[in-house]
Amino acid sequence: MSRPIVAIVGRPNVGKSTLFNVLAGANISIIKDTPGVTRDRIYAEVNWTGYDFTLIDTGGIEPESDDVIVRQMREQAQIAIETADVIIFMTDVREGLQDADVTVAEMLRKSRKPVVLAVNKVDSYQKQQMDVYEFYELGMGDPMPVSGSNRQGIGDLLDEVTKYFDSAAGEEEEDDAPKIAIVGKPNVGKSSIINKLIGENRMIVSNIAGTTRDAIDSRIKFQGKEYIFIDTAGLRRKSKVKEELERFTVIRTVAAVERADVVVIVIDAADGISEQDAKIAGIAHERGKGIVIAVNKWDAIQKETNTPREFEKKVREVLSYLPYAQILFVSAETGQRLPKLFSTIDMVIENQNKRIATGVLNEIITEAIALNSPPTDKGKRLKIYYTTQVSVAPPTFVIFVNDKQLMHFSYLRYLENQIRNTFDFTGTALRFIVRERSEKDQK
Repeated sequence: MSRPIVAIVGRPNVGKSTLFNVLAGANISIIKDTPGVTRDRIYAEVNWTGYDFTLIDTGGIEPESDDVIVRQMREQAQIAIETADVIIFMTDVREGLQDADVTVAEMLRKSRKPVVLAVNKVDSYQKQQMDVYEFYELGMGDPMPVSGSNRQGIGDLLDEVTKYFDSAAGEEEEDDAPKIAIVGKPNVGKSSIINKLIGENRMIVSNIAGTTRDAIDSRIKFQGKEYIFIDTAGLRRKSKVKEELERFTVIRTVAAVERADVVVIVIDAADGISEQDAKIAGIAHERGKGIVIAVNKWDAIQKETNTPREFEKKVREVLSYLPYAQILFVSAETGQRLPKLFSTIDMVIENQNKRIATGVLNEIITEAIALNSPPTDKGKRLKIYYTTQVSVAPPTFVIFVNDKQLMHFSYLRYLENQIRNTFDFTGTALRFIVRERSEKDQK
């Protein structure tokens, strides 16, 4: 099941970023007491009482403003509203109910999404109780008093938000078909790839309404097997400001990746690998999704003997954290190597769900330790007692040791490489959890 998405929206300067930072546990959003400071949306992973969800911070909504920056912030917030499963509508008790709050409330009503109304900056509920009641006029349910800066009322707010998660999950239909997200920066040919797969193979079964306004899920059948392709073509929006395209890309990418089993990152062969490509790839990597890198428009590149090898080297340098990702050179225009996309996706899904028996796994770890002794610090050596796989998608391993502070990143990477060399986890990240256990517990 995909991770729910919660968006914090509201007019400027009501404290959205402060609340976001409290929930995210870090000062991620820039906070300044000036309207419009948070110009792009930031996202973070949050856990509350066992519920994992993605939190989105947005720029403030000023519905009547024609200012270019404010208009773009409004568009970003609208995308967040469309993408979210639950919306936290933030208001300001000190400024009271504003006309802009009423207009934002109308936007939220049209979305038909669950909305939790938060009245921020309530430092003393007893003194400000009547001011909080004023927000009942919005018709958005019970206003919840909170103080982002003082961390008051946050637990009650999150309890209210997570109430909607189970019902939202229930709306998702069970479907065994793997979900493939096609992501990438604007104009790299994401839709063209899907259209070629549909048109050339004539295997479309149905169209399913996607979770965002401009995204359509296409069910494609290839060699008797069905796949659901999630198209994020809605990312391609005309804008005079280049950064805005990147901001639109991030939110749609987060939403698509959350729903996907495998993420196909599309890179333009003519433009080469970019910083924005790295950001998009990083979202998929952080969430442990299966990953395939598709270099599109390869037919338009003048080639020499080492052209593919040189291009792949550049991709690997920029995406150094994705050494496991498979790279395909394709063309949506000609259909070159697109059929191979299906077999690659199948391989990645198989590797994502691969389980290794504990006994076999520990034999490999023992051999790895014999070849390269664990690190020491101040005369104390790392001891690895045993390792076991605890979950899949992505494959996750728990390593029990005497002192997890001694498990240096480089040695953990060494163990990962040994496991990869033995079991072939191409296309998927591996997760490692290091836990301490005393020698007494081992007996």
